[in-house]
Amino acid sequence: MDRKLKAVIAIDSFKGSLTSPEAGNAAAEGIRRVFPDADIVIGPVADGGEGTADALVSGLNGQFAETEVTDPLGRRITARYGILPDNTAVIEMAAASGLPLLTDAERDPMHTTTYGTGELILDAVHRGCRSFIIGIGGSATNDGGIGCLQALGFGMLDVSGKQVGYGAEGLSRLARISDTDVIPELRECRFHVACDVTNPLCGENGCSAVFAPQKGASPDSIPLMDGYLRRYAGLTKSCNSKASPDTPGAGAAGGLGFALMYYLNAELSPGADLIIRMTGLEDVIKEADIVVTGEGCLDAQTAMGKAPATVAGIAKKYGKPVIAFSGIVREGAELCNEHGIDAFFPVLRSVCTQEEAMDKTNAGSNLAGTAEQVFRTIKLQVR
Repeated sequence: MDRKLKAVIAIDSFKGSLTSPEAGNAAAEGIRRVFPDADIVIGPVADGGEGTADALVSGLNGQFAETEVTDPLGRRITARYGILPDNTAVIEMAAASGLPLLTDAERDPMHTTTYGTGELILDAVHRGCRSFIIGIGGSATNDGGIGCLQALGFGMLDVSGKQVGYGAEGLSRLARISDTDVIPELRECRFHVACDVTNPLCGENGCSAVFAPQKGASPDSIPLMDGYLRRYAGLTKSCNSKASPDTPGAGAAGGLGFALMYYLNAELSPGADLIIRMTGLEDVIKEADIVVTGEGCLDAQTAMGKAPATVAGIAKKYGKPVIAFSGIVREGAELCNEHGIDAFFPVLRSVCTQEEAMDKTNAGSNLAGTAEQVFRTIKLQVR
């Protein structure tokens, strides 16, 4: 072609393997093997789960902070979060309260807490942050967010006026809610929550019925937890008349969405939309010749508003071709072709174990190699 190829790369993380920036750099390496002088913009993306902080910190030249917090079972761990140049804190609740922090045997939402997430917020407040972006994917909890609120000074009190314990078991003892000891700085804070879940707090589509089994809940505990959350919603309504357990997203992260909305006045937005808006990705897509996206696994869920489909939707507003790369492709991935992704390609290049496929070096090499071959085909069409 007579001018430089302009490519925008916006790939979500290959979870457990490559971060969004790492995946973007690997794809760029492959493209440059074919178009050495290509004009490439790498726009990190995420959907509110793992990789959200990495995407925004790298995309907006932020930095990371670390602090000691409480893990889902009350143990002390070190967790990190991002701070952007405008002093906005970017917190992944999974860093403190996430399922990957537990072994399979430890998973039980009757006992897991969001307290550590509140401690991350508290640490950021003490560092002067007043604007927050919180990704709430990957939780190990079903406590309605009361642990998070307790860390910020809210009184989640039992009949004797003492703070209830951790998890849904603590929620079962909740009798009264107090804001007397809430940190005063919280009034100055604004919260934006990256959340793709639209489930209500309670009922057959609520967090206990839909998500708690994935977090280790026993069948007998599910209706109990649903009842605890419904009673909690009633107590919340006495503090905030707008509180409703039926609000879409209230059931996100085991009810943390409900707590953030009705105690911290948070605004919930689809994760990919929020991050794309903050990084200004649409502006560079307008000028691109081709858009590259992807994630660790492409399947039917990808087409239902996940980051690659969101990127593709923006690209199609401007008539741009879109290709996607993924670690694996599962049944239903062909739906992506109906949602703006013109062609997709798995990057696995030989038979190997899952551990070998997810090794960071191998994954990066596979992605670069696959991108190279795809763009060799593209080069044939533009000669």
